[in-house]
Amino acid sequence: MIVVVEGPTAAGKTSWCRRHVGRYVAEYAATGREPTDAVVLARHWARVSMRRWAEAVDLERADGVAFCDTDPVKLHYSWGMAALGLAPRAQFDRELTVTREAFRAGRLGFADAVLVGLPERETLRQRRDADETRRRRNFAAHVQLREPLQQWYAALDRLDPGRVIWDLPAEGVPKLPEPRAERCAVALLDALVDALPPLRPAAAEPARPAVIET
Repeated sequence: MIVVVEGPTAAGKTSWCRRHVGRYVAEYAATGREPTDAVVLARHWARVSMRRWAEAVDLERADGVAFCDTDPVKLHYSWGMAALGLAPRAQFDRELTVTREAFRAGRLGFADAVLVGLPERETLRQRRDADETRRRRNFAAHVQLREPLQQWYAALDRLDPGRVIWDLPAEGVPKLPEPRAERCAVALLDALVDALPPLRPAAAEPARPAVIET
């Protein structure tokens, strides 16, 4: 069983994991040295996603249940940024291409369950201000991702009901669904993208092949 703990910035994901589970797959910590070239950046995020997914699979094998602080399938971030007009649609398209290849290769997939916490924006701001233990870069932009993130997982919930739990329960881990029969289903990924509100068409760019690197 692989369980994702999701929500916008300052939603309490890490705090919930620390309080209620033992070992878990930590969220990716930005280094400040991420690639600047758009195509290379898309491949970089694919490698990050595959590495975190592999950690989850290893933890599941050891403990029976693996929790992830944020979804290894981080595609909702670039979709949300594009939906808000804060990033180009082309970047989402690039990341979708390499994500599909990772799914097809069996190196990335959908979690069996997703716990989503969605505090109101003002609550997120209050939590940010009260947390002196960490910096939240680009908070003003990231807090806007609350609504796109909700749209993303609502679409997944419609396509595969019962796997999205709209809460980070204060009492701990809730009753979870059965594991998926197929986690790496490209068809479900495609259906999810098709079910989302449409993005503005991307400007024409020269085609670049997507390569999954190891």
